[in-house]
Amino acid sequence: MKDILHIARAHITTALRERITLFWFVVFPVFLLTILSLIFGKVGNEGEISFEISLINQEDSASSGFAFSDVIAGAFHEMSTTVDGALEPLFSLHTLDDATDSDQFLESELTALRRGRRAAVLLIPAGLNQAVVANLLQPDASTALADPVRLQLFMSDSNAASTYASQIIQQVLTEIDRRILVEMGRFDDNQAIASETHWIGGEGEETSYVDFVLPGIILMGFFVNGLFGVPGTILFNRDRKVLRRYWVTPLSVARYLVGFGLGHLTLCAVQFVLLYSLGVFVFGAAIRFASPASIGLLILAATTFMAFGFLIASLAKTANGGMATANILNMPMMFLSGLFFPTSGLPVFMMVIVYLNPVSYLLEGLRHSVGVQNSTLMPALTILLVPIGWILLSSLVTSRRLKWDVER
Repeated sequence: MKDILHIARAHITTALRERITLFWFVVFPVFLLTILSLIFGKVGNEGEISFEISLINQEDSASSGFAFSDVIAGAFHEMSTTVDGALEPLFSLHTLDDATDSDQFLESELTALRRGRRAAVLLIPAGLNQAVVANLLQPDASTALADPVRLQLFMSDSNAASTYASQIIQQVLTEIDRRILVEMGRFDDNQAIASETHWIGGEGEETSYVDFVLPGIILMGFFVNGLFGVPGTILFNRDRKVLRRYWVTPLSVARYLVGFGLGHLTLCAVQFVLLYSLGVFVFGAAIRFASPASIGLLILAATTFMAFGFLIASLAKTANGGMATANILNMPMMFLSGLFFPTSGLPVFMMVIVYLNPVSYLLEGLRHSVGVQNSTLMPALTILLVPIGWILLSSLVTSRRLKWDVER
């Protein structure tokens, strides 16, 4: 037993001593979790997204009867006001002041829209109140104005926030239009098409981005540790003839593998504690990995990626060749797993990689086990069978091809 513990301790100390290994083991996953949490940490949290929009009201309400323009402006002012300081308002509103010309203000706001500083610009043109009244009193197309006055909504097709904000604004305007028709007696709620909204796949609680991305970052750490750490240690020790010294002792290959695996799982455990502590105590993650399913999947993931590292070591002739192979496989397997973005819309030839990728299945299962998503896209049985299949395949190839000593 002492020889197994000695191998495990040697693997741990060697991994923590190497700067490159230490970078991929600690620095890179911590850096990635920090960057993603700081940039996208507010996405999906109610009251923490605010769109910068401009509202330009050119209508003179005093010269008209019922001020429809004031109703529209009032609705957007209300949506840009924080209620009791509880939530950040949906809109951050930029409006025209008395000292600024409306045309100049419109031009400056459109420029800000083009440069991405505004999500949308809503213009209430002069004559809107009169046009609305005329349309309500004479709704027939034959009596409609030849050039009707309309609300104008400006948006940018190069800005995703502009698309979202414009959709929300249009929904608000539709509801205002319905309310006006109700007040004028021109709309009957009983004759409207009834609809209901049902949320599928959730339990009514919001999932923060940190909770969503943390399982993926942990798996990514395990994956990089297995992809680079395992073949790097084996191949460099073989090329430097360190393994040859082991084989002249009573130590067997089987006991060496047990000690090496124990050291690798210990490194993964240290990595998990570090990333999970950072997610919980720094970024406020609320997920828990205390269930047997979560613990089992974490162990399965660490074992799968360790076996994958042995597979690379068995296919590479030199240590540099092993690192080159790991670099080639690293990015495709990470990005084509759903770690950073959904994979449902990828081309067919890429979906083949997704369904062969063990990271995809382990990620689905781990997120499901911690409650981040309540249904899995992959069949439940494949979440276990595909990683286990990779372990068996890697073990078979490794047993036949891996050379434990340098060629004489």
